[in-house]
Amino acid sequence: MRRLRRTARAAAPLALALLLAGGAATGCGGRATTHHKPGTSHEQASGSVGTLLSATDAGGHRLREVPAEGAPEVQLTVRPDSEDGWNLQLALKNYRFTPDSTGGAALPGAGHAHLELDGRKLARLYGPWFHLPAAQVPEGAHTLTVRLYADDHTAWAVAGKPVEGTGRLTATASGQAGGHSHGDAPPPSQPPPPEQADRTVTITVRDGKVSPAPARTELRRGERVALRVTSDRADTLHVHGYDKELALPAGQEATLTLTADRTGLFEVETHASGLVLTQLLVR
Repeated sequence: MRRLRRTARAAAPLALALLLAGGAATGCGGRATTHHKPGTSHEQASGSVGTLLSATDAGGHRLREVPAEGAPEVQLTVRPDSEDGWNLQLALKNYRFTPDSTGGAALPGAGHAHLELDGRKLARLYGPWFHLPAAQVPEGAHTLTVRLYADDHTAWAVAGKPVEGTGRLTATASGQAGGHSHGDAPPPSQPPPPEQADRTVTITVRDGKVSPAPARTELRRGERVALRVTSDRADTLHVHGYDKELALPAGQEATLTLTADRTGLFEVETHASGLVLTQLLVR
């Protein structure tokens, strides 16, 4: 009897350790909506799909190589819009957009895309259509590139080259080839007033630094928040979880207003510079 008691006492710490380890592995509540902390870069290289290469694309994302047979494919079509700018269409094969799992492990034939203008990132894409405003394109001939990424931000690749599609466009002084500008539109230095909001967050990005320092912005579900951002470099604002994006012209204030209708923790970041501006905590 005494031997059984000693055995039970010795086994108890081991059982407790296994229980704690299991809890750490599974977590509570599933994967977080945010995929990296303020001041850090994207988490990359998770998942066992394909072969992770040491080579990177132009944006510094590691390549994830897969066999040519069944690999993701993309073609880009650029069409002038009758009102302003251009409409872009992505023709995809062996690939699907998965905005809800961005930041998770790489899944076969899934993820998001990046749009670049002459090698400069304009936006992250979560669907096959995108409207490119004429205001974001300088006068002259340009090359657009769409590149496919996995959820962990590694770039899909075949034979050591990223999976991408390209298109060309020419912008004129009037905004686009064959297009026109609206005489009643406000000048770039005077953006239209933001939509009415319950809370306004004003942020400045200069020399790669965010002011005020990134912190959490607490909101009640259903409140409207206006994000007023001024960046010294052209960039794109993205709100994770809500899949909202906004072009940030260099040196000009831009405002994104959204309704916080989803609870959780959501990051607001810039694409080109990879900076976290704030975290929206919606209760």
